[in-house]
Amino acid sequence: MSKPDPNTDFEATPLTRSEYIAAMVHFYRGEVHRSHSWRQRLDHTTNWAVVTSAAIITFTFSETKHTHLLLVLSNFIVLGFLAIEARRFRFFSVYRARVRMLEENFILPIVTRTLASPKKDWREFIAMDLDVPKYKMSLLHSLAFRVRYNYYWIFSALAISWLLKVWMHPTPAGSLSELYAHMGVAGAPGWLVGGAGIAFFILITWLNLLAGHVPALSEDEIHGYESDLRHWKL
Repeated sequence: MSKPDPNTDFEATPLTRSEYIAAMVHFYRGEVHRSHSWRQRLDHTTNWAVVTSAAIITFTFSETKHTHLLLVLSNFIVLGFLAIEARRFRFFSVYRARVRMLEENFILPIVTRTLASPKKDWREFIAMDLDVPKYKMSLLHSLAFRVRYNYYWIFSALAISWLLKVWMHPTPAGSLSELYAHMGVAGAPGWLVGGAGIAFFILITWLNLLAGHVPALSEDEIHGYESDLRHWKL
């Protein structure tokens, strides 16, 4: 049996133009599919957070005897959804960045027929990311984004509902002292419960502002965080 000619091996044979384009098109379709799958997972966690919050708010206001502590504890459940979604968003950003890199440097030149990629070394970055994948954003970055675009409004709804609950039940508070007295629950003084709630909402507000005002965090999937090649380097 004759030995294979090294000149005809797959690795030694140059790709034709059509073979290269066909391979890149299939690669692009695969990355779009993976990006879309992770994007759907983000919607699932957000939906569960909304449904859970709505159910707890409805239950708390359904009876006067239902304690407002349920609304306080529900924040921890929503925090769990936020942590899961932030982790998923980091995975989504990996595939989204590849999709945008291909769209900008492969699809766009074909559409415009300029055949000149904006980033000359984009193939090296794609190859590096395929060989050793890297998150394109930190966990803090991801948390801040999900808070800004989704979870800040969920936490705000819970906070407003909690204030209404402590004001209305068991009887409407006629003064700040009565409102303060309503905040106490299960032996915990009102200042402790109210202070913890204020501190938590300040933290969430800080994350919301962080995503919008810090230059490193102000770029998202639309505004182009993947265009900064520093996010690609190991």
